[in-house]
Amino acid sequence: MSADPFAHPALFYRDDAEFLAGTVPFVGHGLAAGEPVAVAVPGRNLELLRRELGTDAEKVRLLDMTDAGRNPGRIIPRVLRAFADAHPGGPVRIIGEPIWAGRSDVEYPACVQHEALINHAFTGRDVTILCPYDVSSLEAAALADAEATHPVLIDSAGRRPSTAYAPDDVVARYNRPLPPAPERVAELADTTDLAAARALAHTHAAAGGLSADQAADVEVVVTELLANCVEHGGGTGTVRLWTEDGEFVCEVHDRGTLADPLAGRRPATPEQHRGRGLLLVNYLADLVRLHTGDHGTTFRAYFRT
Repeated sequence: MSADPFAHPALFYRDDAEFLAGTVPFVGHGLAAGEPVAVAVPGRNLELLRRELGTDAEKVRLLDMTDAGRNPGRIIPRVLRAFADAHPGGPVRIIGEPIWAGRSDVEYPACVQHEALINHAFTGRDVTILCPYDVSSLEAAALADAEATHPVLIDSAGRRPSTAYAPDDVVARYNRPLPPAPERVAELADTTDLAAARALAHTHAAAGGLSADQAADVEVVVTELLANCVEHGGGTGTVRLWTEDGEFVCEVHDRGTLADPLAGRRPATPEQHRGRGLLLVNYLADLVRLHTGDHGTTFRAYFRT
């Protein structure tokens, strides 16, 4: 049986010099071999790499991960798969840095699950995704999680296999109950009424300080999440809306269990007419968190006000 061509190493770096030492040769070797190369890292690192590459930067797809990957749930379909699928003929190289010190405690579990799920999303693909981790600013727990989500580790001492690699355990470990909602929320309980949910979303998104475009996105997100409940989650859903810590939050809960951890993270195919709802939610929201278990499934979509 042939080995899986997919590679997903983590790069542990302590400073700018180590970041460049680990990323510039990765890009250079890809370009020398005629391989498509993309880089999606936070803006400061993006500019470091752009300056170091010089004119070669023009040959690389460069993305600021703080924008493209603001919601970790959209990184696989909209960043990684979008680039790899556009170059199906041979090896593809990508640098992706989804975890940095500025990530909030609410965002972090979604980031770690994303890193774990990459390993399933690219099985069998001739793709290498190098994930940098700033060991000088990240907490020890984040670095331990990186060892669990990446089969190979690279640092100033060299390259080695990770003895802690266990991505499925990470997905399960971060499938945690979400923090309780505030006492005062707008709610539609056990409903199938998509129009009523959409109207509730429109009213409270506008009152919550969102722009007209954001309010329209909230309407779509609430409608898609409730429709998913009706079709796949036991027939009804409970919608809750509130504003908290500068964010507008949409929560939809149903009595079903989400069995597919990659749901909403696979790009839609041109011939696909159904099954786009959770993907659309990931594209529109600034963050999506979920918890699924024997007592049902809860989605929370966050929009920055």
